[in-house]
Amino acid sequence: MNTLISANQHWILWAILLSVSAFSIWAEKTNIGKKLSGVVIAILGTFILSNLSIIPSSAGSYDIVWSYLVPLAIPLLLFRANLKKIFKETGPTLIAFFSGGIGTVIGTIVAFFLIPLGENGWKIASIFSATYVGGSMNYVAAAEAVNLDSADLIAAGIAADNLVMAAYFLILFALPSVKFLQTKFPNHHQTNAKKFETQNVEIISSTKIDGLNIAISLAIASSICAIGFTLADIINIDGMGILIITLISVLAATLFPNLMNKFSGAEIIGTYLMQIFFAAIGASANIKVVMDYGPILFLFAATILFIHLLFLLAAGKLFKLDLAEIVIASNANMGGPTTAAAMATARNWNELVIPAILCGTLGYSIATFVGVGLGYWLKGF
Repeated sequence: MNTLISANQHWILWAILLSVSAFSIWAEKTNIGKKLSGVVIAILGTFILSNLSIIPSSAGSYDIVWSYLVPLAIPLLLFRANLKKIFKETGPTLIAFFSGGIGTVIGTIVAFFLIPLGENGWKIASIFSATYVGGSMNYVAAAEAVNLDSADLIAAGIAADNLVMAAYFLILFALPSVKFLQTKFPNHHQTNAKKFETQNVEIISSTKIDGLNIAISLAIASSICAIGFTLADIINIDGMGILIITLISVLAATLFPNLMNKFSGAEIIGTYLMQIFFAAIGASANIKVVMDYGPILFLFAATILFIHLLFLLAAGKLFKLDLAEIVIASNANMGGPTTAAAMATARNWNELVIPAILCGTLGYSIATFVGVGLGYWLKGF
């Protein structure tokens, strides 16, 4: 396919990827951008350029994002995945979080057998279960782990996921105000929220970021990637590299928390690298395939979330969990620590901000393993 910018004009393509990523991060701070999310803006930006034949849908520059930037982002986003702290401080929210994860697994199994997705069905099930146990970072990691190399399918899945998630977050925000649920569940956090003044909650520790901080963060992350992929080559099993990287990162954060907590710039770098990935996905997407796959993936995702929420509410009733804890745990499952903490802060559930972050971080740590394991199990059917 002839495009204005050819596949071998790498500097121009990198300039576009980085510019679109930067724009999406800025745009997310605007009123319209908040509703769309930075991920959607990044995908749409390059998606439009690609389907207008301005940039190619396949290029070596995009392959570099897949092969190097995505693996590098994963340990950067897991520097604070201290499992000891997570299990110690989350309390009832952790029970709700695990219940939500189980609900996601059940929902994925049901959706897999109800909705035909073809030969890649088990891979798609793996990816969606991972992202609905721990958040969007695990979507990318699981896709890499199960070797789903179709940019069209991935982009269609992300589009469906974002649409379903936008609706689901609206539901989560509304749940604590539903009169019926207020009579069935404790609602202390919502009652107490009116008594709390808005506080500046320190979410990620120190905000001081300097050149040395960034340099060491990248050195550690790249070393983890080097070890992970070297071991994967020795084991010689497809997809093991990402899983080994995740395992090493979690072990490092758990065994050396004081050291890993010093690198406050890691999450920022990792988030930006993931934003570049989403821009590359948009560029690689073919509009016809996205339209062909999008609706059925939307139904697949919606089925998982519906069963997830039903199971979580049932578990909340059984364990007598507060409605706010259920909502925050579900958000941590779906969106990760950032969206869960943001929701807790927005509702003035200040005592749930830290559990939101810790549960979301736990999801980052375990969801890829859960999704990949479930996917390979479903592959046998």
